[in-house]
Amino acid sequence: MGRELISYEAPKPFMGIHRYVFVLFKQKGRQTVRTPSSRDHFNTRNFAEENGLGLPVAAVYFNAQRETAARRR
Repeated sequence: MGRELISYEAPKPFMGIHRYVFVLFKQKGRQTVRTPSSRDHFNTRNFAEENGLGLPVAAVYFNAQRETAARRR
């Protein structure tokens, strides 16, 4: 069982289609992971390298797009 460092934030695309990726790493044991300073421009490869996570064991993604509002008559 892991410990949550940063809470989940639901997708909020403002315009266009956005891709959201979940990446799973296998930890060798208990370790201290540095919390990213920001979600903006987060780099998974750099995060994994800085925290000694190695290669991912699984990944999944989905695309999301904001629904258009119904037009008023």
